[in-house]
Amino acid sequence: MTDQGQSTAGSSPMNAVFRHVRYENLVAGVSGGVLSNLALHPLDLVKIRFAVSDGLELRPKYNGIVHCLTTIWKVDGLRGLYQGVTPNVWGAGLSWGLYFFFYNAIKSYKTEGRTEPLDATEYLVSAAEAGAMTLCITNPLWVTKTRLMLQYNVVSSSQRQYKGMIDTLVKLYKYEGVRGLYKGFLPGLFGTSHGALQFMAYELLKLKYNTHVSRLPDEQLSTIEYISIAALSKIFAVAATYPYQVVRARLQDQHIFYKGVLDVIVRTWRKEGILGFYKGIVPNLIRVTPACCITFVVYENVSHFLLGLRGEEE
Repeated sequence: MTDQGQSTAGSSPMNAVFRHVRYENLVAGVSGGVLSNLALHPLDLVKIRFAVSDGLELRPKYNGIVHCLTTIWKVDGLRGLYQGVTPNVWGAGLSWGLYFFFYNAIKSYKTEGRTEPLDATEYLVSAAEAGAMTLCITNPLWVTKTRLMLQYNVVSSSQRQYKGMIDTLVKLYKYEGVRGLYKGFLPGLFGTSHGALQFMAYELLKLKYNTHVSRLPDEQLSTIEYISIAALSKIFAVAATYPYQVVRARLQDQHIFYKGVLDVIVRTWRKEGILGFYKGIVPNLIRVTPACCITFVVYENVSHFLLGLRGEEE
């Protein structure tokens, strides 16, 4: 078996990976993540509200997605539907950008000097590694988003515990330390399996489809083809891994204290059973499927455009 390090003699594996980084992947991923989350943020708010719905008296009661959206609109207007949008957009933009950035660098490193494509396990591991690296950077933004989204029935801004993204980050660090900024990190780390499964399915479906229609493996697809493959891969990943999102949201909730991941799992199971781990999955699927499609379509087109510019320059 050929040693991948031969082509980069004298350099560490990390340096070899970073030789493959492309700013095009970062820019394209950020663009897709920002656009998709701006468009679909209210459904993310609904998902979070449903995910932490555990019977506490202070929480508003909702009969469904539409009732939740209309209730929030009546109480807080458009601003209420966009609670937590700033850290969500920052988090989503950075997450998608860094994910594509790290993932493509790792994938390029692993395929260097090879003629055959990666297999399913290699795609899975590459995506998981990229996800773990991304989460280390973005977890504080996800805690911030959850805290801002779970401020209920506040009449005036002066009564809000958190005034915005920066205020939340400062208060989290001041009162809870670094540990507070990384609440939900362990289930989030498990959640990298979500991205890993999604990217594995996306890559394999794209490869199989191009082979089926007698095209080159890396040939660019049409917008409709990208949308179809992205949607199928996202639905597969969500169905397989959704419970970790409920666990993470509950750990990050400021209204109730859990000792850790096991405590959340045990208490949720005892009180709500298996269905408790799937609360909010419907608004989540309604949100993330089109969001994923928008992100992947924007990413693929922007990255091809930027790579084309680079080719013309060279």
